[in-house]
Amino acid sequence: MKHFPGIGQVILTVAVVAAAAFVAVGLWNYYIKAPWTRDAHVRADVVQIAPDVSGLVDAVLVGDNTVVHKGDVLFRVDRQRFVLALEQAEAAVAGRQAALEQARREVERSQALREFASRQRIEQDQTAASQAEAAYRQALADRDLAKLNLARSDVKASVNGIISNLSLQPGDYVSSGKSVMALINTDSIRVEGYFEETKLPNIQIGDSAMIRLMGQPNVFYGTVDSIAGGIEDRERADSSGLLANVNPTFTWVRLAQRVPVRIKLKEAAAETRLIVGQTATVQILTPSTNSGPR
Repeated sequence: MKHFPGIGQVILTVAVVAAAAFVAVGLWNYYIKAPWTRDAHVRADVVQIAPDVSGLVDAVLVGDNTVVHKGDVLFRVDRQRFVLALEQAEAAVAGRQAALEQARREVERSQALREFASRQRIEQDQTAASQAEAAYRQALADRDLAKLNLARSDVKASVNGIISNLSLQPGDYVSSGKSVMALINTDSIRVEGYFEETKLPNIQIGDSAMIRLMGQPNVFYGTVDSIAGGIEDRERADSSGLLANVNPTFTWVRLAQRVPVRIKLKEAAAETRLIVGQTATVQILTPSTNSGPR
């Protein structure tokens, strides 16, 4: 009977050691092998809104952080110049059309008087008619271009999104092709996690992912959409001699590179206010992982 207390202590010690080993193995798998990262951010495609025509801004129809839909007019460039250009183009079309009709009548007349008209005169009339037709087609193209410029004076949203960093005001002069505001494409909002390369073998396309935003208690989910095909090699650069310029590194120190993994959000995430640039924690849900880091 005196030995029972000693046996109980041994059993308790073994149980504690086993539990500690189990917890240690779990923590090792979770922190070292499990595919999760705190280095993730909310991302989206950003459309740089630029006018296709130059001119003075007549009206700005949106404000900063305004939600817009595809096809909404964002701002207008003064239309008067483009209206006048269209009128000039239409007048030119009318003139070229009259000249073409006259040239065709000359060809018909010379064809009817073939016996009395020289071959040279007939060829001259045919050449004049061809030139008149080419000039007419050029006038039509100029008119269509004038119509396009007039239509493009209304700058519209090309995607659904949110206007950001708006400083455009009526009266500002805008140049063709120069960006004047940013439009965040809300249909492209996603989370991009930067996972260590040692964890990539445990990540597959289509895997479920659990996402937590910093400072927010709610959790939402997504799926792995793609894994980056390459990252920048910061240890190598081009040299003037066209040879590889490789920086020396310590051979006993090898830091795992981080590779971007794109997470496509599920519909439930639409209820969460997502701001591009927010920090997130991403946990890839595999059969061996049931919950993510707190």
